[in-house]
Amino acid sequence: MKKHIVVLTGAGISAESGIKTFRDADGLWEGHDVMEVASPEGFARNPELVLNFYNERRKQLKDVEPNQAHKDLAALENDYNVTIITQNVDDLHERAGSTAVVHLHGELRKIRSVGNENDIKDFTEDLSIGDLCAEGHQLRPHIVWFGEAVPMIDDAIEVCQKADILVIIGTSMQVYPAAGLMDYAPDATPIYYIDPKPAYINSKKVHIIEKSATEGTKSLLKLLSAQS
Repeated sequence: MKKHIVVLTGAGISAESGIKTFRDADGLWEGHDVMEVASPEGFARNPELVLNFYNERRKQLKDVEPNQAHKDLAALENDYNVTIITQNVDDLHERAGSTAVVHLHGELRKIRSVGNENDIKDFTEDLSIGDLCAEGHQLRPHIVWFGEAVPMIDDAIEVCQKADILVIIGTSMQVYPAAGLMDYAPDATPIYYIDPKPAYINSKKVHIIEKSATEGTKSLLKLLSAQS
């Protein structure tokens, strides 16, 4: 039976494909205060600004490609059962070939009704004020904004509880509830943390690989190969 590898990914893996990280040190995302473009209050104040912001992010996706880290994680499926749990809203894991991806914070290429959070549709074009669902409600990006519940967190917890190996790539381990997922891994599960500037984690079972996502994933594959 194949071992189950669970991979938690953050902005660091997408950054190497040219996608700006969600929040830079100055608290801005692509030049905008994150609370203006990533909160229900910001959407209520200026829905047109928010819709246009995500239209630009959606367009940006068309100009970027999965990097080697995405591809290496997809290739792991040849030898392991692999589940990706990502904080990223891009679709680079899927485009690289990963078949089991849990998006904690939503997806850029999906929209939903403001009147029904379960009315979710695939979407790749521009979204405007006046674009309505079948019930007459405004459509919005399918993104989990600050202050909103994370609907996939229970699924993610369940996945982590069954992990034989846990890998963390390119995340600051500061954003909750995602940062707490590693605590749900079984006690005997080894954890590999790949990041060029890893956060401090006080645990002997966490193996730090202080490298970029692409270089660190390459090192991880060598380690796993040596152990098999």
